[in-house]
Amino acid sequence: MCQHQPPCPSADSADRESARLVAHHPEQGWSLLCNGVVLFEDTGELLPDGQIIAPHRPAGLITAA
Repeated sequence: MCQHQPPCPSADSADRESARLVAHHPEQGWSLLCNGVVLFEDTGELLPDGQIIAPHRPAGLITAA
């Protein structure tokens, strides 16, 4: 799938989020990576095999309103 040199990490790799962007749609809240992973702005992921990775934002962060 990936034509980059060096190749992007695979979708089942621990560093899968470091693959290159193929499509970026911030207005819709998602991006597609070269390895087929869909990243969502809430840090959730959808893997090419249909597996869902729950959002994994750092715990304990509080933002001021």
